[in-house]
Amino acid sequence: MQRSSHRTIQRQPKPVSSATGRLRHSAIRERCPFLPCHHHGAAMAEGEVAKLQRHLSLLREEYVKLQARYADVERKYNVAVAASGNAGSDSFVSRLLKTVASLFDQELYSDLTVQLNGKSVRAHRFVLSCRSQTWGVGNLADVDTLDLTDIQPDVGLVLLRWVYTDQMESGLQDSFLLDLMKTAKRFSLDSLLNRCEEALMSSVNVKNCVRYYQLADEIGAHNLQHHCSELISNHWNDFGSEDFAHMSAPLLYSMFKAKTRYPLHTAIRTHREDVVFLYLIEFDSQLPGKLNELDDTGQLPLDLALSSRQESIASTLLNHRADVNATDFKGHTLLHKAIERGDEFSALFLVEHNASVDLAVPLKKETALHMVAGFNASHESAGAMVGVAECLLKHGADVNAQDSNGNTPIHRSIEAKNMGVFCLLLESGKANLELRNNEQHTALGFALHFYDGTYNGESFAGQLADKGASLDAVSKITGDSQLHLVARAGNEDAGIFLAQRGAQCNISNNKGETPLHAACQAGLSRLVQTLLEYGADPNKQTLGSSADDDDARYLETPLHRAVINKHFEAVRSILRHKALAVQTPGAGLLIANLNLKNSKDETALSLSLELGLHDMARELLDAGASLDVVDAEGLSLLHRAILHQDTAGAIFLLDQVCCFC
Repeated sequence: MQRSSHRTIQRQPKPVSSATGRLRHSAIRERCPFLPCHHHGAAMAEGEVAKLQRHLSLLREEYVKLQARYADVERKYNVAVAASGNAGSDSFVSRLLKTVASLFDQELYSDLTVQLNGKSVRAHRFVLSCRSQTWGVGNLADVDTLDLTDIQPDVGLVLLRWVYTDQMESGLQDSFLLDLMKTAKRFSLDSLLNRCEEALMSSVNVKNCVRYYQLADEIGAHNLQHHCSELISNHWNDFGSEDFAHMSAPLLYSMFKAKTRYPLHTAIRTHREDVVFLYLIEFDSQLPGKLNELDDTGQLPLDLALSSRQESIASTLLNHRADVNATDFKGHTLLHKAIERGDEFSALFLVEHNASVDLAVPLKKETALHMVAGFNASHESAGAMVGVAECLLKHGADVNAQDSNGNTPIHRSIEAKNMGVFCLLLESGKANLELRNNEQHTALGFALHFYDGTYNGESFAGQLADKGASLDAVSKITGDSQLHLVARAGNEDAGIFLAQRGAQCNISNNKGETPLHAACQAGLSRLVQTLLEYGADPNKQTLGSSADDDDARYLETPLHRAVINKHFEAVRSILRHKALAVQTPGAGLLIANLNLKNSKDETALSLSLELGLHDMARELLDAGASLDVVDAEGLSLLHRAILHQDTAGAIFLLDQVCCFC
């Protein structure tokens, strides 16, 4: 051995100023343009930088350890040289070491043969004995041959060469070093084991650290295992179940307990049922409480097992009394969460294992049935949720439960256009079709309000009507019927559907308005015509207001409403129906009285004149409206036109008088 002239110099780290830190950060950016840019990926970049810093810190620790070891070796070397009294290469110690090194595989002094697979190596008992007392035989002095044929020949040669020379080739492959470590452990060659560990540490990375951790544990390479452990901790969230697939259950369980606060959750995430069993055995006295713990992300063990379709683990947890109705931080049960993610497997498993089907989500008060009904028909999981709905109904789910908006599952299925679940609910025969939501909509009213397709027997409204839903449900607040509501909403097709299905056309609301009033006000001429055909009374007049309002109009007929809102086609529908009623007196059709007055003594004709609707006035006159109507003060239409300085109206009336003359 030669004395080293190098000395270990330990430098104190200099404090880094914030400016220097910014410069370093800038330098990293210039050299690593692939790092996420500021603002867009700041959080991701900071996380990666933190990992790199921890990795560098780990390497720095190993470097400091090596420096310390080097200093210790140098000190021992200096002591040995001083003790020998001769630092030259011809000292006894130096010559002895050289002699031992030269005896490798030599006949000189050989008293033992090491048999490798395909090769024999001449050896010396005293050299092997100085290295270790563990060579697989009781006593080296009692044998002439050492059988190592179960070792790879290359590994055996490197090991024996090291025994003699204390040297190991550089650049050996990691797999070779691992085999060499195992062999060194077998023969208690601790120095060689340490040399292999040091060589392997430089090769450890995120991809192989888990495998090396396991091998280090098997071999007993504690330094390598500690190094891998630190790297695993640094990149814990980057590992998946496949990274731990080949690790023994006891070792993996030990790692999970050391690295995480929730080893059970981690074992389930990594699909390791054997580790789950170890957990259950250790914490048997604390069950079932431990099985219902939420981790830092609010996940429950049973939910983790089900969401990853680990049915066996899920069954094991239930057998150990996990709560099938446990809730997360938001108060959502496992069944709610399964449905939210469209997970048919989990939902069916939970229901079949007696999960409560009627527990509601806080605040929204949604039950599981509300949630499956609310899946939009276009959602990829909508079809699967029909099966879940069927299972829920089979297990007694309440079809009439109302959420915070008063909607039943049927309301929700209509809103989502989920025909599959809607039909199941309807066919159950348990749905109360007259329940109203907070907006006073029954299921039929909801269907008419939300549906924008064709109203036929296959539509939501058609099926509800076929099942006996009331066509004439009246609001307790306003007195409006379904016909009032759809007409006021401008939904002409829905109004025609109701009339043709037999809805009552002459129901008056709290203001005395009939559906015909609403249709005329909205200008729905086809609905006006349909309502008249089905018996709507064109002469119904609205009620007076209890409020003292001089400007308010009441006693209005549907015709008044059509004129005031300038809906010419609605007026024509009434006039055509009047003509038909006159022509067919035996048909029982109601004849519109064109001369009825409202609370301000206005007829439909006088209103059209005041609004300047002379074409409309002409058609009213042609249909039989009277020019001779006078108001409460005895003023004729011409008088009123002159008083209001309505020149055009006065001329129009004079022309009409002349025509009649």
